[in-house]
Formats: sequence, structure tokens, C-alpha cells
Amino acid sequence: MNDYLPRTTLLRLLVVLTLVLLPHALQLPLWESLLIAALIVWRGLSATRQWRAPPKALRVTLTLATFVGVYLSYTRVSGQAAGTALLCVMAALKLLELRARRDVMVMVFLMYFLLVTHFLVSQELWTAGYLLFSTVCITALLIECQHLGALPPRQTLRTSVTIVAQALPLMLVIFVLFPRIPGPLWGIPANAGASAGRSGLSDQMAPGDITELIRSEDIAFRVEFDGAVPEPGARYWRGPVLDRFDGRTWRRSMPPQQTAAPAIEFSGTAIDYTLTLEPHRRSWLFALEMPARIGFPTGAVLGRDGELLASKPLNERLQYSLRSYPEYRFETTLGERELQRGLQLPAGYNPRTIAHAMAWRAQGLNPAQRVDAALRWFNQENFAYTLRPSVLGRDSIDDFLFNTRRGFCEHYASAFTVLMRAAGVPARVVAGYQGGVRNDIGAYYVVRQSDAHAWSEVWLEGRGWVRVDPTAAISPSRIESGLEAALDASEGLPGHLSARTRLRFYLETRWDWVNMQWNGWVLGYGPELQQAFLARFGITDLRGMLLALTVIGTALLSLVGLLLLRQFAPARVNDPILRAWHRLGDKLRKQGFTQRTDEGPRDFIARVGAARPEWAAAIDRVLLLYLQQRYLQAPDPGVVQALSDAIRQLELRR
Repeated sequence: MNDYLPRTTLLRLLVVLTLVLLPHALQLPLWESLLIAALIVWRGLSATRQWRAPPKALRVTLTLATFVGVYLSYTRVSGQAAGTALLCVMAALKLLELRARRDVMVMVFLMYFLLVTHFLVSQELWTAGYLLFSTVCITALLIECQHLGALPPRQTLRTSVTIVAQALPLMLVIFVLFPRIPGPLWGIPANAGASAGRSGLSDQMAPGDITELIRSEDIAFRVEFDGAVPEPGARYWRGPVLDRFDGRTWRRSMPPQQTAAPAIEFSGTAIDYTLTLEPHRRSWLFALEMPARIGFPTGAVLGRDGELLASKPLNERLQYSLRSYPEYRFETTLGERELQRGLQLPAGYNPRTIAHAMAWRAQGLNPAQRVDAALRWFNQENFAYTLRPSVLGRDSIDDFLFNTRRGFCEHYASAFTVLMRAAGVPARVVAGYQGGVRNDIGAYYVVRQSDAHAWSEVWLEGRGWVRVDPTAAISPSRIESGLEAALDASEGLPGHLSARTRLRFYLETRWDWVNMQWNGWVLGYGPELQQAFLARFGITDLRGMLLALTVIGTALLSLVGLLLLRQFAPARVNDPILRAWHRLGDKLRKQGFTQRTDEGPRDFIARVGAARPEWAAAIDRVLLLYLQQRYLQAPDPGVVQALSDAIRQLELRR
């Protein structure tokens, strides 16, 4: 086969390569995306205008420059993000020396490998569909490379679809039966460092942090309740607890404690639910206040401050079941060290706030009355709930309480907690989510990043830690009806909320339900789900899995083999004219005459007639009937029967 690469095949390769690299365009550095686009455009123009290939020195220089560029962008050349970026740009640089079909084969296998890297970024259903389509296109290109000259796209795509469709049953069998490792193969930890992205709540909170987070429409988690669903005002999803204040930012005073569970007394009716949490690269899980010990996922514990903590940062989607009790008493007794930790304030900050809170204490109010006094002050004074708070100075709490009085939930939670500490009431900030929107299709609730919320906890003697949400005193509608009902029309909602029409909400709920099934049955198909599913069929151990995989895989491959054999010999089985001709061939073969591959029917019969003149008249009649039905006219059942009878009655004697 000529190794020359036709221009049409080259242009089709550039289209397929663009299709494969396109989803990475927004993930790569801008300079790299522009370089890849320039290389693809240049290669297309050079093919149509017959430009010379760049010299070797230029190719080597450009390769080294891109290697250095990737290193400067990621501070490394290995790992998830940097390795993918390097692979993408090197595949594009391969175009500079693309001349022959063997180079196309290298590009084809590079593109197959590049498809896998997309799952490191997204495992959504649309991604799988897009990559399946890309696989069909790459396979069509692979088929074209096996022929001399460019083939019609319809032919190669049809063959490619057939090949991929034949592979799907075996893929499903391997997916279901192959022993699973914990988590999906692509759930590897992301790169550390500045280049690593993060999503969701952080382990610290400063004014404006949650305000920025609510502008995101990304999903934080989904919840399915088993039975009664708590009212919106009771749906507080507890996350990190922050108890150290430096004058502006709240942080943990120490790392998360995976020690023995705190003392919690539960009462009332329990709520059972299953939560599917998106990865956020932190160690905490979210739970409805207050989670009980029953149903915790493996390796998770309830920490010292009521945080549900995983054994490692969450780098992959996790599903777990919990039982929570809305009525509880949490740590009714505290040691002196914990009490002091709940009262700590930085020296020299917010003097007006401290003086205002100490006045309540001087009036002889007990701790519960001081809490009520602070909430009453928020409710009766001219405080506003807004997404556009004013900039706060060094004494941020003083500025907020006595000057701007405009803020979001983190402003009120922070200010209230400082007031309580100054008034002698132990307090801390809790970050998490509040609310959630029901998806009527799947009967579950979706909690997004825009539902992020912060509230306070105060410690009262005999009652323990008690949740107090100062935002409810300013904007009760935020707690009962969500963010959209809490903001004034002049404020302006985040883009994803303001653009949510009835039609868009209808489509979003249905698409999210589809994604929920994809997450649960495909991405979440780990060891536990595999064991539970296969146990229904009596497969309970590794030996049974491997045996079933071998038997079913062999059966499927055998079926495919039979179908292929039938496909490559359809005429001999189904065409009565060819079937009759093959019977004549069998008779002549017994007499020592075999039709050669380069010999047509006329030449074959002429050769036999020249060697055996006594057979000439009979076999010439058979040939005439065969050619008549095969090439000259539409098949006539009568003539076909006459052909069969003539061959059956033919007597060949030496």
C-alpha cells in the first residue's frame, strides 16, 4: 500500500482532532489553546496550499518552548492537569511532521488516549455521549487509513458505528462483572498547589466569601428522604465549625478532630435520608442537624464540634445514608478550656461592638436574654439583607453594626457571634447549606452552592450548643422560601437564578434526574453496589464474578463470530443462484477442476470444456442459465429451478 497521505484524509484528521481537543479548550492555559488552534489551522492551510514542512530546528525549538511553558503554567509537567496539558500540546505538535499514513496511525492512538483524559475533568452524562461520538469518528478515520485513497464518509462512519455497537455488549458485561476497586478509575486526587481548583465551602470565612459562592449554580449534593421531609426552615445542613476569630476571618482553632463522638442526647422523631455529595476536596461531610451514629459511611466519624468527618479528603462523588434528629441536646457540659475557646476575641478590635454587648451583661440579663436582645436589635434596627454589602475596614464588625448595616448571612453570623462572646456567652460560627429545591421527577432535593449559608451556635447551661440563625431575624423569607424570595427586586439575583424561567426549570429538573440515575448506577457503581447487585443472581464472591465474566464474555464473542461468518458468506447461504453454481463447482472439483481466484465463470467453463469436450454441451447450458439469472435479467423462479435441475442431472464421467 502506498504510504502517501491523501489531502482529504488529512483534513478529516484535523476535524476529528479538533473534536477530541475541544472540551479541553477551557481547561488549558490560554496560550496553549491558542497555540493548538494555530497548529491545526496551519496544517490545514499547508495541505491545501502545498507549503513546505518547517525545518527540524524550528520543530525542536517549538517543542522545548511548549515543554517549558507547561512547566511555568503548572510548576510541574506530570500529574493530572499538567500531564493532560502536555499531552494535548504534543499531539498538536505532531501535526508539524505529519506526512504519511503511519503518522496518522500514531495520531489515531493518541486521540483514543486523549479521550480518557476528559473523564479526569468531567464524568457527566453529556461527556460520555460526546466521547462515544468522538470514538465513532476516530474509528472511522482508522478504517479510512487501511485503504488506498479517501473513502466516502458515509461508508466509514457506518462501518465504525457497527464496530462500536458490536463492542458495547462486551463492554457492559465487563463493567458489571469485573471486580470493582473503591471509586472510579478516574477519581484520582487532583494536583496540589495554586493550580488546583476547589469548589464549595472553605475551612475559613471572611466577609464576602459566601456572597461569592452563592453566584454559583453548581450542585453541592442531592438528598433523598425516606419518609417525612422536614420543613424548609429546619433543613440546616451542617458543615465545618469555625471558632477562632482574628478580627476579620473565622477559622478553626485546631485541625478536625476524629475522636470519640461528642455527648448528644437525641429526642423526637428521626429523619432517615440518603445524601449524594459532590467532591469538594475537603474532609468534612454534610448532614442534617443533628446526625446520629446510625448509617455513617465507612471511615466517617462525628467530630468534637458536631462535624461529620471522612477519613480523607473527598475527591470523588460519595453516597451515604444517615439518620438525624432535629431535636437534640449537644454537649450540655463543657470544660473550662472549651468555654474559654468559645469566648476568645482578638485584643484591640471592634471596641464599639464589645461595649454594646457588655451593656447587656451589665443590665443583669442572663445568657438566653442576651441572645434575645441581639436578635431583637437586628430585627428592629435598620439592617438590610443584601448581596452588595459595603466594604468594611479594620474593625469590620463595628463598621457593619454601626455604619453600613448591609450584609449577607456571613456578616450577620460573624457579627452575632462576636456580640455573644463579648456578652460572655460562648459562641461559634457554623458553615453549611440551608434549604434545597425539590425535584418532582425523582422525588429528591437538590442543594446547590447558591444555598450556602452561615449561622451561629451559642452554649447555654443545661441546653448545650443551640443553633441561632441571625439571618432569620433580618430576612425570615431567606430561611423559609430561599434566596430568591429574600432579595429585593432592585438587588438583582445571580444570573443563574434570574434566568430561571418556568421552561428552564422544567428542563433542568428532568436533566438533573437523568444525571442522578447516571451518578447512582454508573459513576457510583463501586464495590458495595456491585456486590448488592450481583447477589441477586447468586454471585457473592470474586471467583463467581470471574467465572460469570468468562462464560458470558465467551458466549458474546462466539455470537459475534457467528454473525461475522454469516456476514462474510451471505450469498452462499441465501442466494439460490450462487448456491446452484457452488454445487456445480463441487462436482467439477471432484473431477480435478477448481475455479481459480482470477478466473471468471466463462473462462472457467471454457477451460473445462477444452479439457473434456464430451462435457462441453452440458456445462455450456448450465453456464448460460447461470449468466442469464446472475447478470442479464431479474431472477425467474422457473429458470432458477431449471438451473438447479440441470446441475443435479449433470453426469460427469471420465
